[in-house]
Amino acid sequence: MTQSPTTQDTSSGSQRSVPKPVFTDAEAGAREFPDSSSSARRYNYYAPAKRKQTLYEDTTVEVQPDPRHYLAQGWIYGFANGEGGYPLHWTKLKAWGVDEPEPQRGVGTGGMHVKNWPAHGWHEFRDPNEEWEQSLFRYNANVVRQLTQNIENARNAKAFELWNPNWVRFVERNVGAWMHIEHILGLYVFASNERSAPTNMHNTALAANSTRKIRFAQDLALYNLTLSEEIDGFDGAAHLDAWDNAPEWQGARKLTEALTAVQDDWGEAIFAANCVFEPLVGELFRSNLVMQSAATNGDYVTPTVMGAGEFDYAQRDLRWSIACFAPLTQDREFADHNRELMGGWLRTYVPQALEAARTMQPMWSQSDSKPPTFEDSLDRAKNRFAGICSDLGLDVPEELKQ
Repeated sequence: MTQSPTTQDTSSGSQRSVPKPVFTDAEAGAREFPDSSSSARRYNYYAPAKRKQTLYEDTTVEVQPDPRHYLAQGWIYGFANGEGGYPLHWTKLKAWGVDEPEPQRGVGTGGMHVKNWPAHGWHEFRDPNEEWEQSLFRYNANVVRQLTQNIENARNAKAFELWNPNWVRFVERNVGAWMHIEHILGLYVFASNERSAPTNMHNTALAANSTRKIRFAQDLALYNLTLSEEIDGFDGAAHLDAWDNAPEWQGARKLTEALTAVQDDWGEAIFAANCVFEPLVGELFRSNLVMQSAATNGDYVTPTVMGAGEFDYAQRDLRWSIACFAPLTQDREFADHNRELMGGWLRTYVPQALEAARTMQPMWSQSDSKPPTFEDSLDRAKNRFAGICSDLGLDVPEELKQ
């Protein structure tokens, strides 16, 4: 800013020089950038997946910038062992560019944009659910609101009095026991691996998956408390004995706890949970047992609670998982590596999931009105799983014939 003289009349008619501000656009902050306007709602530092940028991308894509792409000064934080940011070796899966060295961003480079930067393939992932904080809060709030209304309507209509006695025992033990699986997976598989993924897009999808699991576990816990109040003789603690001691639950419990013990590979943990355990064990129990049996036992409420969790998986958790893993089997550089790796994971976890499923077979005969036979239910689950393998670009494992 400079000053230029001007004239000003006084009451006596004399003139005097008064400095007048003149802006030269040399001031800090004077320069206009494409994204600097207060009305700007779109950013130009990333390439959108489609023709137009979405609000999901604006709030999620590379919110934490990567020095291999943008930051010239390196990571602004690190771990105790000296690693910074998002170490790519936290999974054995690879995306094109992983093996390229990080660009040297020395003096005089000006922090220039690097087009073909290492691990670019990871940054091609977009969550088809387009989950970000606000949309996630709205979704879960809507689910809880609907479940609360359904249960309250059932209470007012005295609908719980119509349940068959054996169905009451089934729900207090088995539906209650399922909350343990949702809680364990949500907290100790998805939440614990959320920070390990290589981009903000993966981390946000993992966090959303985790919150849905934990919310569903809470839905089941609150439902259990409601039934304890509404049904005479309903044992709200029976699920603890079932989870700890019932033989039919020990296979699912063993595999669930094994998923929490996967070491140093977020990709393996998430793949095993969403692509193997859920279709072969989760959907088998929720859809092919509970939701098939409830109505004929006088219960139209439990399917709405279970159905909310089933929708979480089928329409959201599985969708983002396929969008995450399927491109890796077609990767321009590491397709063979990734297919072989995921094929090994299938050979490891499919037999365990089938063993857990068969251990649950006695539950198919515990209610008065029986669902379709266990073998028919398992065949449906196997067909569903085979379709998921096809969507992922993987061969159906021989172990599925067990």
